[in-house]
Amino acid sequence: MSQQAPVLTVDGPGGAGKGTISRLVAERQGWHLLDSGALYRLTALAASQHAVALDDEAGLARVAAQLDVTFKTGSDAPQVLLEGEDVSGVIRTEQVGDAASRVATMPRVREALLQRQRDFRQAPGLVADGRDMGTVVFQDAPLKIFLTATAEERARRRLLQLREAGVDASLSSLLKEIQARDARDMQRSVAPLVPAEDAVELDTTHLKIPEVVDRLTELLANRGLVTVT
Repeated sequence: MSQQAPVLTVDGPGGAGKGTISRLVAERQGWHLLDSGALYRLTALAASQHAVALDDEAGLARVAAQLDVTFKTGSDAPQVLLEGEDVSGVIRTEQVGDAASRVATMPRVREALLQRQRDFRQAPGLVADGRDMGTVVFQDAPLKIFLTATAEERARRRLLQLREAGVDASLSSLLKEIQARDARDMQRSVAPLVPAEDAVELDTTHLKIPEVVDRLTELLANRGLVTVT
């Protein structure tokens, strides 16, 4: 893969800002975007729609391999279509996120989605957002970022998102869910959530989104991957 388009990997736990940051960096540079977490969320959602149990690894792997998904960009709110239906909001719910975290522990599911993720690597470049982008999917990426933030701050951010969407939620329950998901992601036997050895770690707890975007743009420029005008 070393002769292909450059990749910026952005890994980290849920709520660290990966999705927003990755989208903004991709838009600024005119690069492609891979939201790998959406693929696991879509697998979990498709499994529920087709009555495939979350402990049926073989069934889940088939669902992952056959996902009928379309990503539509070009607006402030990119659309995700599953079997022709807009599920952009549904896949961002806590319920689907929790199911996706369980699905992601299964080796056969991860293998089914691996090449699909690598196919996103196209010129002029790719920003890949996930939990194992730098450690597994794009090991030769010239720039790897690991975003972090305290669990408390990530729970607070999620609470604000839900309230803006008109959803009532409890900060304490969100914190418990985030901590449980972190533990599951970090302790899984396949592709656990850890920084790549050559990743740049960035704590976003006290940083604003534009500051993080500027920092990543600076790092890309320092590696000769983009030109800052």
